Amino acid sequence: MYPDDSPTVRPRALTVSELNRQARHLLESSFMQAWVEGELSGLSRPSSGHWYFSLKDQRAQVRCAMFRGFNQRLRQTPKEGDQVRIRGKVSLYEARGDYQIIVEHLEPAGLGALQQAFDALKARLYAEGLFAAERKKPLPVTPRHIGVVTSPTGAAIHDILTVLGRRCPGIPVTLYPTAVQGQAATAGIVDAINRAIRHNQADVLIIGRGGGSLEDLWCFNEEAVARAIAACPIPTVSAVGHEVDVTIADFVADLRAPTPSAAAEKISPDQSTWISRLDETRHRLVHAMTRQLRQQQTGVNQLTSRLRDPRRQLQEKAQRLDDMELRFRQAISQRLDSERTRSDHLQQRLLTHRPTRRIAEHSQRVESVRERLQSSLGRQLETRSQRLESAARTLNAVSPLATLGRGYAIIASDNQTVVRDPATLAPGDRISARLARGTLKATVDSVHPGADGTEVDN
Repeated sequence: MYPDDSPTVRPRALTVSELNRQARHLLESSFMQAWVEGELSGLSRPSSGHWYFSLKDQRAQVRCAMFRGFNQRLRQTPKEGDQVRIRGKVSLYEARGDYQIIVEHLEPAGLGALQQAFDALKARLYAEGLFAAERKKPLPVTPRHIGVVTSPTGAAIHDILTVLGRRCPGIPVTLYPTAVQGQAATAGIVDAINRAIRHNQADVLIIGRGGGSLEDLWCFNEEAVARAIAACPIPTVSAVGHEVDVTIADFVADLRAPTPSAAAEKISPDQSTWISRLDETRHRLVHAMTRQLRQQQTGVNQLTSRLRDPRRQLQEKAQRLDDMELRFRQAISQRLDSERTRSDHLQQRLLTHRPTRRIAEHSQRVESVRERLQSSLGRQLETRSQRLESAARTLNAVSPLATLGRGYAIIASDNQTVVRDPATLAPGDRISARLARGTLKATVDSVHPGADGTEVDN
């Protein structure tokens, strides 16, 4: 025991395993992902297929492990002394206490030119507005048909179909196959997108592939692919590589998914959620229908209790009808008796006051008045006739026609005005002369006013 140690405050010592485990957790939680560049050294490839090597620069080195699932994605095996860039998780190998990096991606360090090209194209397309949020189309809530642009042999289509089969197997899926790596991939992806547009069935389009190096994913950084995605009328989802991989297609697409599986998750409804909602809706509907039926049954029962037997109602109506018929017949009989009595009384009064005698008296009086009227009218007609003859004789005596009969004439101007003064006429005027029998037309040749009249020469 050390002199300063006290049995009451002595701390518990960690085991080496506990220390290394805590150190590993600390490293892994502090460095989720890291990119490191250096010279590859001491590459070892045991039969397990895993790779072990060191990455060093002029002053330090770090141990690295790249397991078979990741190194099989590389197109070529790196060699001793290569300058490489790696992406991985910082960890610690507990068995030896070695600090190391678990490598997920490895690429030649000379790919900086590709990154520069990536940044330049990204800036140019951003300036054109191809990344703007307002031009992105909304994805359908429940797609009717899903199109997939990817390799028919890659892991991406398998992952997408697996997720869709689990979440909503009823949605049809059409694969538009294309190469997703290499020189022919760019034209193939553009052609596949155009085929999907012409096909005009999918209402959402997944474009992507599984993970790889920046060089492997480069076809999704090509301008032709970016513009094809931007011009696509179908809503698009970019699903390229892993979550840390970013391509130009991710910025142009209407939605970016970190992986193909995540893309399938984002665009497909979860049938289990639907089933749960349908079950809940069914239970609520059954409950509501049961409550409604109970209410309706209560109402029916109340109406049934108030409903009377229709046969009894018919019997009552028939009885009332018979009663009304008897009362009607009795009223008719009483009315007939009353009218018959009144008729007999009137007939008796008529016999007592017969009009025959009074008619005969009035007829005699009418005949007397008629005779007197005829006599009076005859006298009046004779008197009026005599007066009319006297007036006619007087009228004929003073009539101008009688004067005309003695040889005189009535002179009138052309406008039918009687001429009394010859000064009103002038030579050439037209005149007419009315005689006892007929009329003469003449023209004034000259006018000679005189003390006793006017001479007119024809």
